[in-house]
Amino acid sequence: MTDKLKDGQESEAKKAPQPTEPLVKIIAFIATLGGLLFGYDTGVIAGALLFMKHDLHLTSVTTGMVTSFLILGSAIGAICAGRVADRFGRKKIILAMALIFMLGSLGCALAPNVVLMIIFRFILGLAVGGAAAIVPIYIAEIVPSNRRWQFVTLQELMIVSGQLIAYTSNAAINEVWGGETTWRWMLGVACVPAVILWVGMLFLPDTPRWYAMHGRYREARDVLERTRKAGKVEKELSEIRSSMSSKSEKHSRRQKTISVWMKRLVALGIGVAMLQQLSGVNTIMFYAPTMLQATGLSTNASLMATIANGVISVIMTFVGIMLLSRFGRRPLLLTGQIGCTCTLLAIGLVTWLMPETVNGHPDAVRSYLVLGGMLIFLCFQQGALSPVTWLLLSEMFPMRIRGMANGVSVFAMQMTNFSIAFMFPIMLESIGLTGSFFTFAAIGVAGGIFAVIFAPETQGKTLEQIEKHFKKHLQDDPAPEKAGV
Repeated sequence: MTDKLKDGQESEAKKAPQPTEPLVKIIAFIATLGGLLFGYDTGVIAGALLFMKHDLHLTSVTTGMVTSFLILGSAIGAICAGRVADRFGRKKIILAMALIFMLGSLGCALAPNVVLMIIFRFILGLAVGGAAAIVPIYIAEIVPSNRRWQFVTLQELMIVSGQLIAYTSNAAINEVWGGETTWRWMLGVACVPAVILWVGMLFLPDTPRWYAMHGRYREARDVLERTRKAGKVEKELSEIRSSMSSKSEKHSRRQKTISVWMKRLVALGIGVAMLQQLSGVNTIMFYAPTMLQATGLSTNASLMATIANGVISVIMTFVGIMLLSRFGRRPLLLTGQIGCTCTLLAIGLVTWLMPETVNGHPDAVRSYLVLGGMLIFLCFQQGALSPVTWLLLSEMFPMRIRGMANGVSVFAMQMTNFSIAFMFPIMLESIGLTGSFFTFAAIGVAGGIFAVIFAPETQGKTLEQIEKHFKKHLQDDPAPEKAGV
C-alpha cells in the first residue's frame, strides 16, 4: 500500500508541468485583456467628446448620457454576468464579453446620431461590467494563492494601461487625422484587443474551483496540475473539497437563500466597491480634457496633458502592486482614501482662491496647479485605492456565491460611477469646478470613516481560509476590523 502511494505521488510529480509559471502568466495576461478594454473604452471618451460634441450636437445632458450610459450598461452587465458565471463558467462569460466588446466598439464608431451612440455605449457597457466582475474572479481562482495579489492586481494595471493607450491614441489620431471624423477612429480601435481576447480565451481552461463546484474534480485536478508546482495539487484540491459541503450546497441552491454572515459580507463588498467610485476618480478619467479646457488650456494642450494622467496611473499601479506585498490590504486602502480626499480638497481650494484670468488671459499657473492636483490624486487612487478594491472583491466572497456577490458589488460600483458620470457635466455647469471638488472631498470624509470601521485584511490567506475567517467573525459582528479580520 505504501509503495503504491509513493508511486502515485511520483506519478503526480512527473505529470505536473515544470515550471508552471509561464502558463499562469499567459492565462493572466490574456484574461486581463478584458481589463485593458475596460480601461480603453472608459478612457477614450475623454478625448472623443471634444470632437463628438460638434458632430452629434451634444448638450450638457446628452454629453452626460453618452459618457454615463456605458457605465449604466456596465452595472447591468456586472450583475447579470456574476449570476450566470456561477452556472455556466467564468471562461464562457469572458468569451461572450469579448464578442460584445467587438459589437459595441463598431457600433459606437459608426453611430450616425446621438441616440444610436447612447444605445451602443450601453451595449459596450454590458461587456465592460461583465469583464470587471468576472476577470478578477477567474484570475483569483486559477492562480496560486501566494501569487494571487500580483495577478489580480494585474487587472487594475491593464485598466489604467488601457486608459493610457486611449489618451495616447486620442492625441496621435488627432495629430495625424484630425478632423470631424477623428472621434470615430478613436472609438473603433477597441475592436483589435477584443478580437485578441476572444481568440486567446478559446485556448484557456476554466477555473479549478468552478469545475469542483459542479462536481467535475477530474478537470479541476487537470487545471491544478498545469498551474501548480508538484506536490501542491493534492493539498489545494483537498482544501477546495473541504470548503464545500455537498448537502448544504444543494439545499442552498434549492432554497436560493444565503446565510446571514454571507449577506453581511455582500453588504461589506458593496461598501468597498462604492468607496472606490465615490472618490470621483472617473470624473478625472472621463472629463479631464473638458476640465482643463475650462481652466484655459487649448484642445491640443488638454489632450496632451491628459496623457500625463494615464502615465501616472500606470506607474502608480506598479507601485501599488509592490506595496501590497509589504503592507497589506487595509493600510493601503486607508492611505488611498485619506490621500484622495485631501487632494480633492486642495484642488477645490486652488480653483476657489486663484483667479480664472490674469490681465484678460487664462491663468496658466491655475491650470497647471489643477493638473498637478489631478496627478497627485491619481497617485493615491491608482497606487492604493483602486488595486486594493479589485483584489478584495476577488477574494473576500465564499465560492458558492462568488460570481453573484462580486457581480452585485461591481453593479453597486458602476451605478455609483454612472450617477457621478451623468451628473458631473451638470455639476460643472451649475456649481463649477470649485463646488464639484469640494463636494467630492466631503463625500471622501464619509468614505474614510467607513474604511476605518469596516475595511478588512485578507493578506496571506487562501480563498478557503478567507471564507472560514469571515464566516467565524461575521456571524455576530458585522464589522470585520473589530473582529480582527
